[in-house]
Amino acid sequence: MAGAAADDLASRDRSITRLVASPLQRAQESAAPLSERFGLDIITDDRIIEPTNHFEGKVMRIALRNPVNWPAVRNPRKPSWGEPYVSIVARMLDAVRDAWESTESGDAVLVSHQLPIWMVHSSLTGAPLPHDPRQRRCGLSSITTFEHRDGVFVEVGYTDPAASLASGATDVGAV
Repeated sequence: MAGAAADDLASRDRSITRLVASPLQRAQESAAPLSERFGLDIITDDRIIEPTNHFEGKVMRIALRNPVNWPAVRNPRKPSWGEPYVSIVARMLDAVRDAWESTESGDAVLVSHQLPIWMVHSSLTGAPLPHDPRQRRCGLSSITTFEHRDGVFVEVGYTDPAASLASGATDVGAV
């Protein structure tokens, strides 16, 4: 799947000159084909990591049946079970801005995770940050493209080059 994303980016005939990834293993593994394809070292940035939360490793439909977990969902708009959405947006946009400012020429690729990418998408498009996770548009090894225009970042594209490979996938995340 990560190879399909690397192939897609290579087919765009753009100069990729910076590669940044979350420190989590699956993001580092997803960055590897990009590193090989474009001859870039992977820069690890903790700011683009997936946030931790109360429900890590749990099956939600089962966890929500247990009253012990109910206090963790007292405020779905914040969210009360983990890092606040506004915090995720702030750290992600800082990382995006830093990648843009430190890339003298060419494009930067950041390999992150579904929720952080969705938070940037929502923030830049003016969508509400609270959302139903089942409704996110963010497939495994998908590519959400942002450009810097007139002093702000804007979303300019989304592709899912590995969609045909995802039928047997059990994880969620994105490039």
